[in-house]
Amino acid sequence: MSIRLFLNRGLYCVEVKGFGKSKCSIVQSNTTRVYKKLFGSMKFAKLSQTEDLMPTLGLGTWQASSDVIESIVYRALELGYRHIDTAFNYNNEEAIGKAIKKWIADGNGSRKDLFITTKLPHVGNRAADVKKFVDIQLSRLQLEYVDLYLIHVPFAFYCDPETLTPVVKHNGEYDLDMETDHVSIWKVMEECQKEGRIRNLGLSNFNEDQIAKIMKAASFKPQVLQVELHAYFQQAALRKFCEENDIVVTAYAPLGSPGAKDHFVNKYNYSPDKFPDLLGHPEVKDIAVKHGKTTAQVLLRFLVQQKVVVIPKSTSEKRIKENANIYDFELTQAEINRLRNLDKGEDGRIFNFLFWKGVEKHPEYPFKISEITA
Repeated sequence: MSIRLFLNRGLYCVEVKGFGKSKCSIVQSNTTRVYKKLFGSMKFAKLSQTEDLMPTLGLGTWQASSDVIESIVYRALELGYRHIDTAFNYNNEEAIGKAIKKWIADGNGSRKDLFITTKLPHVGNRAADVKKFVDIQLSRLQLEYVDLYLIHVPFAFYCDPETLTPVVKHNGEYDLDMETDHVSIWKVMEECQKEGRIRNLGLSNFNEDQIAKIMKAASFKPQVLQVELHAYFQQAALRKFCEENDIVVTAYAPLGSPGAKDHFVNKYNYSPDKFPDLLGHPEVKDIAVKHGKTTAQVLLRFLVQQKVVVIPKSTSEKRIKENANIYDFELTQAEINRLRNLDKGEDGRIFNFLFWKGVEKHPEYPFKISEITA
């Protein structure tokens, strides 16, 4: 094992090598910046090509409306969060941009202290549209660049040019653009990276074959894969593939997305039984009691301890604080094994995208229909 002290993007960091073959080393910041006591020890994943440091904890913002997200993001930044995850489809980039601008203007830090992720939407999944959406998103965020830009989903919908939303046919099905070409999209994203508007490129909700195809043609390979990942749906094979290819995995819905239940039940008529109660699971509760932690902290630590970046979403200051307090304890191997045993495989998947009627007919729909339930 070797230790190296270095400065990266305004942070003094200690790199500890010897965590296996992956070059995406987990490193610990010893920064002299004035972080809140809550964040005395932040951890990062190092991206293999740029060596940028990606905080292993970020603030997820899906379903966080623009009328509340500005104050929430500002408060999270005050509390020490440096990684903010958003997307065009979340309809909150403009509010997040205002929060970032105010935080910097108030003298709390600089742009280089932050790691901002956003995503190319499903209505922009064609080479001719990439730069248009990058421009729109940078304008909304009031940024000159984003730290990470992901292709949000591997399939594409035709776009209503007035509303920039998907075209829906009379039968309720989404109008699919069947000519999706990931490689051509990726090449334009590489151009944006060379132009300095994107620092790192990645994917979201792609399967292994789709990732491999892009890697084969890419000059700048994917650095990050963001997917649904939690104790009920652990995606071990996909994570192993990513580790072997120096791709950092980010888990969305790391707590089983408890806040999404009402949204899907009310809007898409999902069964309430579709949503797991991971926070109330007896095994998780037992481990939490032993460590004097919340069940959410245990579930987040379970992933981070396995080199997975987590982006739990919350609009509660109390939970935002709690979610951050995961670096002062360690799960035993026996406890990790207990949590691994909760994995349900494909039966644990929540987000299969079938709420977009007809999406499974797209040639780049990433999941096998026989393995999932609507």
